[in-house]
Amino acid sequence: MLILTILQIIISILLVAVILLQAKGTGLGTAFGGSNQMYHSKRGMEKVVFTLTIFLAFVFITLSVISLIL
Repeated sequence: MLILTILQIIISILLVAVILLQAKGTGLGTAFGGSNQMYHSKRGMEKVVFTLTIFLAFVFITLSVISLIL
């Protein structure tokens, strides 16, 4: 049970770090329509970070459900 909690903490820290890496300089101004950029496809490292975010989120949710069941 302790190992599960430690794993969950480590995954959550990694998940926060990866999410912060995705920000790439866009602040709250774009949340309210301050950007005129067109959609672009993800390439290279940006795609790897995006995929890693999805994977870490899945692992974190899975660990949370397992922790809830136990």
